Amino acid sequence: MNITIKSFNELNLKELYNTLQLRAEIFVVEQNCVYNDLDGNDELAYHLFAIENKQVVGYARMLPEGTRFSHTSIGRLVVHKDFRFKGLARQIMHDAAQWIFDNWNAEVIQISAQKYLKAFYLSLGYEIISDEYLEDGIPHLKMELKKSN
Repeated sequence: MNITIKSFNELNLKELYNTLQLRAEIFVVEQNCVYNDLDGNDELAYHLFAIENKQVVGYARMLPEGTRFSHTSIGRLVVHKDFRFKGLARQIMHDAAQWIFDNWNAEVIQISAQKYLKAFYLSLGYEIISDEYLEDGIPHLKMELKKSN
């Protein structure tokens, strides 16, 4: 498994296509959620890929502070169904957070977590900072990770 982090301008067409395809497979088709994945933030983001046999099998998007939230954020976490329950999501979130803390000197990372993943994010050190809310028709919680965690 190869983990790579690139800015939008460093992405090649195949990486971009594979990423958008995986995000659509999970968020639109699997979760049956119609929403605009192409929200204009990809150009501002750094993109973390997990690549196996030249295919993107895991992904997360890292946004600078002031983009989606007042703090830096991680979003669009996806893992291909054939690679789930093997620790890949945990590795992606850990590597993304470490990159943000090291490269952006951030003190806090915020996420909008799907409620059913609350225990997963709590296990990574995130804390709940909001009541439950609907985002694209799915229950979410705003959570944050402090650098000291």
